[in-house]
Amino acid sequence: MARKRVVVLYGGRSGEHEVSVNSAASVIEALDGERYEVIPVLITREGRWLAGVEPARALAGGGIRGVPVTLPVDPARRELMPVDGKGPGEVPAGSIDVVLPVLHGTFGEDGTVQGLLELAGIPYVGAGVMASAVGMDKVIMKAVLGQHGLPQVRYKHCLRRDWERDREAVLGEMEQLGYPCFVKPANLGSSVGISKARNREELVRALDLAAAYDRKIIVEEFVDAREIEVAVLGNDYPAASLPGEIIPRNEFYDYEAKYTEGRSELVIPAALPPETMLEIQKLAVRVFRALDCAGLARVDFFLRRKDGAVLVNEINTIPGFTRTSMYPKLWEATGIPYGDLLQRLIDLALERYEDKNRSRTTYDGAAN
Repeated sequence: MARKRVVVLYGGRSGEHEVSVNSAASVIEALDGERYEVIPVLITREGRWLAGVEPARALAGGGIRGVPVTLPVDPARRELMPVDGKGPGEVPAGSIDVVLPVLHGTFGEDGTVQGLLELAGIPYVGAGVMASAVGMDKVIMKAVLGQHGLPQVRYKHCLRRDWERDREAVLGEMEQLGYPCFVKPANLGSSVGISKARNREELVRALDLAAAYDRKIIVEEFVDAREIEVAVLGNDYPAASLPGEIIPRNEFYDYEAKYTEGRSELVIPAALPPETMLEIQKLAVRVFRALDCAGLARVDFFLRRKDGAVLVNEINTIPGFTRTSMYPKLWEATGIPYGDLLQRLIDLALERYEDKNRSRTTYDGAAN
């Protein structure tokens, strides 16, 4: 059987660039070489696409050398094309069977790359354009989840220009949530740009920080809660993993707690009553389907200590994918090893692509 050609797309123009590179290193190492021909493509911080750059070289920094490529939006081609006058022999030849985007944050997890792949007619792992965009924007995501009756913490939002134009008005609005509160850029992950504000002075600094990363800022009320995460896998009929619990050693689950060894503890499965575990799994699937996700997602929850209420925090449509990341570890505990999980995701991408191609793209009135 011929090997499927898989492009692993990683890096990106995002504050989560390094997280993406680390995820890609684990993914490429685990992909079965007998089943897949793997082509790594690094997206640099400036947005250039470089084929043939292994993640280890990207992590090493310095002069990264690869073949500059682009992806034409021509479904008849479905292949990487050289740029900068490079010859076609320097680019891996042949049609791409599937793209595995291992991208986190803006210009990767937000529907932009997914839109390019749709135009190019190439199957890809993960959520489509709409679900990716909604999942990335915390304000829109919370609005959609609210329409579906899913329980959440109270929140407010503003634009960066609102904050720059009338600070007092914004502060008055946000202080209605009380202190402490959490301030976040609306369109970033990995806890980049997030702060906990305990008073007005800290709220000012937190809003300034979030505004440096995004034009939209969200502020959420503080809840004394346990942090529970669930991995979801599937397309139209998704399944939820066993829940896991994050126990940060920092004050909250910030960037350092997520990516510095020993700064947080992952407990899988989380110590929960059976009925609470089932409720969280059902809610995770509801969140996944509310956004019409595909392939994979990780849904994060708060379990409020005072009354045991389960609240949806957020969804991540391309969660971290190192071997120690929560998403693969949750599925490993549920019975799907890392390598098998990647195989399932590729199969789901091809299944979804075939299903989409069943839809008509022309109208023939005589056929009705």
